[in-house]
Amino acid sequence: MGCQGMKPIVLFCDFDGTITLNDNIIAIMKQFDPEGWKDILDKAMSQEISIKQTIGSMFALLPSTQQEEVIRFALDNMQIRPGFAEFLSYCREQQIQFFVTSGGIDFFVYPTLLPFGLEKEQIYCNKSNFEQAQIKIEWPHPCDEWCDQDCGMCKATLIRSYPAAQYTRILIGDSITDFAGAKLADFIFARSHLASECSKLDMPYYPYETFFEVIEQLASLKTTL
Repeated sequence: MGCQGMKPIVLFCDFDGTITLNDNIIAIMKQFDPEGWKDILDKAMSQEISIKQTIGSMFALLPSTQQEEVIRFALDNMQIRPGFAEFLSYCREQQIQFFVTSGGIDFFVYPTLLPFGLEKEQIYCNKSNFEQAQIKIEWPHPCDEWCDQDCGMCKATLIRSYPAAQYTRILIGDSITDFAGAKLADFIFARSHLASECSKLDMPYYPYETFFEVIEQLASLKTTL
């Protein structure tokens, strides 16, 4: 960050439970409560099924006729984690490349991020299709040949496209969707399930609850990079 010869920093930031305070997919499922969604979630948390299977199966329980209700609920209940706007400003000032890497869905990710001035090319998420009887999720960012996790939106694949020899790779996340990417990152900011997993695997991480804490830690990191 400003020192000659330093590798450029690329930052990969989760959306649900990270940029937002709540997990929006879980909030949608709790609100509309389709039969069987809790069983799918239990299998996901015990890692019996993949993230892609989890998200696809959950939304397949909802009829496309509920499209407007689902979208309205998701957007009305969105809460942004404190400090996010300031964090984006910091990244711009420090010339840190910033990407949103979300296992979430386009119908709530894009509208939520619109006021923050991000380019569409900075946002990676899954797509929704309401043209069939049930809501269908589509996967424009699949796993590469080195990932067998069936991620849906593969964060590890994107991180791998920025080689460690050329970039300092930082991940910010909170959940099981961040596990594979965290194993590749040079630095991890973690909370919730991701923090627990990092502790279990003895992977060092920086805890956070707001983006102000991430800014503070990044500012101190730049003196050592």
